[in-house]
Amino acid sequence: MERDLKTLISKMTLEEKASLCSGASFWYTKPVERLGIPAVMMTDGPHGLRKQVDESDHLGLNESVVAVCFPAACATASSFDTELMAKLGETLGNECQAENISILLGPAVNIKRSPLCGRNFEYMSEDPYLTGKMAAAYIRGVQSQNVGTSIKHFAANNQEFNRMSCSSEVSERALREIYLPGFEEAVKASQPKTIMCSYNKINGTYASENEWLLNKVLRDDWGFKGYVVTDWSAVADRVKGIKAGLDLEMPSSNGVNDAKIVAAVKDGTLDEKILDRTVERLLTVLYSYVDNRNPDAVFDRSADHEKAVDMAAECAVLLENNGVLPLKKDAKVAYIGSFAAVPRYQGGGSSHINPSKVTSALETAQAKNREITYVPAFSTEKDELLENGLENAIAAAKNAEVAVIFAGLPDSFESEGYDRKHMNLPKVQDKLIEAVAAVQPNTIVVLHNGSPVECPWAERVAAILEMYLGGQGVGEACDRLLWGECNPCGRLAETFPLRIQDTPSYLNFPGDGKKVHYAEGVYVGYRYYDSREMPVRWAFGHGLSYTKFEYSNLVLSANTMDDASKLTISVDVTNSGAVAGKEVVQLYVRDLNGTEGRPYKELKGFRKVALKPGETKTVSMEITARDLSYWVEELGDWYAPSGNYAVLVGHASDDIRLTAEVQFTTTKLLPLVVSMSTTFGELLKDPRTAPVMQQMMAKMGQGAVGAMMGSEDPSARAMAEAMLAGLPLKALVSFGAANPEQIEGLINTLNSVIA
Repeated sequence: MERDLKTLISKMTLEEKASLCSGASFWYTKPVERLGIPAVMMTDGPHGLRKQVDESDHLGLNESVVAVCFPAACATASSFDTELMAKLGETLGNECQAENISILLGPAVNIKRSPLCGRNFEYMSEDPYLTGKMAAAYIRGVQSQNVGTSIKHFAANNQEFNRMSCSSEVSERALREIYLPGFEEAVKASQPKTIMCSYNKINGTYASENEWLLNKVLRDDWGFKGYVVTDWSAVADRVKGIKAGLDLEMPSSNGVNDAKIVAAVKDGTLDEKILDRTVERLLTVLYSYVDNRNPDAVFDRSADHEKAVDMAAECAVLLENNGVLPLKKDAKVAYIGSFAAVPRYQGGGSSHINPSKVTSALETAQAKNREITYVPAFSTEKDELLENGLENAIAAAKNAEVAVIFAGLPDSFESEGYDRKHMNLPKVQDKLIEAVAAVQPNTIVVLHNGSPVECPWAERVAAILEMYLGGQGVGEACDRLLWGECNPCGRLAETFPLRIQDTPSYLNFPGDGKKVHYAEGVYVGYRYYDSREMPVRWAFGHGLSYTKFEYSNLVLSANTMDDASKLTISVDVTNSGAVAGKEVVQLYVRDLNGTEGRPYKELKGFRKVALKPGETKTVSMEITARDLSYWVEELGDWYAPSGNYAVLVGHASDDIRLTAEVQFTTTKLLPLVVSMSTTFGELLKDPRTAPVMQQMMAKMGQGAVGAMMGSEDPSARAMAEAMLAGLPLKALVSFGAANPEQIEGLINTLNSVIA
């Protein structure tokens, strides 16, 4: 139904308008009963419903209704499967309708700047392209059920330490290229109903009152239509927030901030038109749910549990395998480690779900009558072995054909609210793995963790299966994967470094508590490791299968591009193995023009494709000029220089199978103001000034530099070219090539050419 919201707003008192700008309680918006405006409920996600009673908390300390815990984002992003994300979103949207939830708080898309961020399990990736595509699919799924989403936390919230007050000191280029594109893609492709602003400051200004962020970037640049809601209690100055584009404060401020809004309108410091615009945004989203309420929706927990199992199997990443996996049906296997019986399947904090059912890998194996012995060995809560745990584990491993160690991080190691102190597993687990591997060559490690861990034993075990925090179906999914009922098809959405000291933010994470400097700029994750040619444990995009895939016939739709072009890249992928499997085809681009400050390569496309044994499919992806570009702060826009670019297609960031080149031409020109300090190199690269400089250089043949450039000695010529590239115009006086008046004339000529 069509509603006349402007007329409705005109009937409100100032106090009623202000009242809609904050919550009534922890999870509900305020009603205006006089005008028939109802209250609606929102609840935490992103990987399940954490619906609590009205007086409950935001940090997962108290119980919520029984729901289904799906794999966390660390796992679902590793599926590289947008259809899976859309299906997850659709399922959650239906659950919200059944529980009368209007807004699901998610997805969480902050970039994994450091493996130590305590909330990384809830975030998707170190890569903004992957993050944006997966988030957009999730949002489409949820909102297909007429339930809103709240993509979070906007923006540059990449740590838990002092997140409520710390200032993220980050360049606009790094923001535009790394920390904002996940939000940008989601907004442009899926229009989330709401965006949740983060607690932290960005370059000294709180996100909740950052007009550049909330109005300039979000609304003007990207075209966001919904409303901005605070993270819970993230308001700094409420009136500044309204002016900056912050619409809804959650939870209730008990009327304190509502009164400030009223007072600001009355004293003229806040234009009531701004308040009206805010209220209209809020009501638009509210009625998009109210007018599309589905009272017949059913929360089928049993059916959704099966979906959770299927999804967990799609997300798991096979990191290593010497052929021991999949296990033979009649294999005699020792399950070692308490996570086999009590899996860790979700992280702590506001996303903590009260699950409807959790079946462990041990229970599942026993139900299928597999030949299993079990030794708990260590605590799932502390870094300590159980009594005789090591001895019993070694004995069981010796008596079995295969040992499977279920390792992982205790709940206390990673959670919302604090960051990890290190990247290690508990010491007793490392000790156990080393000891078992020493007596049993067929040792498999299954990992339950929300972010990378150091694996010093990786070369001494037969296989490693990363289950991440796979939701309440993780045990059943793990069984299917170990015993070959499913073929692993996940790929790492983040790099596993060899050690924490290798990470790009190591010297600048998490800052001093007041500021955190993003000194690594755009060199986050694989962009850093690849550019430095630094070895890692497992690269971004890595993941093995029980079959093999071959690539062939890379074809570009054209060998040239311009600012308006779309280039189609096609490649044939063949399953050359004996079992069905899924491959994730990854597309990267690389600037071949020597442009300063560009990563070695960047992900710009991916497709997941299912293939039967012997089957070949053609996979196609598209890129545009934006995919070749970087952000130029002086230009205030994306820019790719004319020249050659490599198109790289492969199985992982460190496993490129095929390459091609495309020539790009742009009509965009970088801003340039010529002064005495401008160098010859800058002027010779710019097509506007190069002809003038070349004419002038023809007259420099008599000088020392000209003599060296004309020398038959290659080293002399190379030195002259290097000197000239960095030579400022003012140096022409020293070389006797011009006087100050002549240089000023040249500068005026050059600037007139640019203008």
